[in-house]
Amino acid sequence: MPVPAALDEIVDDFADAPPDLRVEMLFEYSEQLPPLPPELAGHGGMEQVTECQTPFFLAARLGPDDRVDITFDCPPEAPTTRGFAGILSAGLAGATAADVLDVPDDFYLRMGLGQAISPLRLRGMAAILARLKRQVREALAARAA
Repeated sequence: MPVPAALDEIVDDFADAPPDLRVEMLFEYSEQLPPLPPELAGHGGMEQVTECQTPFFLAARLGPDDRVDITFDCPPEAPTTRGFAGILSAGLAGATAADVLDVPDDFYLRMGLGQAISPLRLRGMAAILARLKRQVREALAARAA
């Protein structure tokens, strides 16, 4: 399955980086995560990803052109998880529902993150992507109904 071009570029950047820099790169993406929009303050309309060790929330909304608007919220005290959200936010900006659904479930392994972070955090990343895809599928189904 193809990865959207922006996400593919991020994946390649991580894969090409020395292993000891990958966590630092995650931290940089954690600082780039867009702030929570006021209408989602208090996490109303967002889903909590309970598999994450820290409070992590996401919302995916489908636009009329099938573009997916993705919002994540994760505390700054969780920079690796927040960094993964920053990667998804940057890599899937402007993506269609089909683009999101086509992202391989384990794309982050190609980034070399398996050597940089714990298996528990990797499971959290898998859960974030799974919830995101489920929300997109549900939005598509609701539109078709």
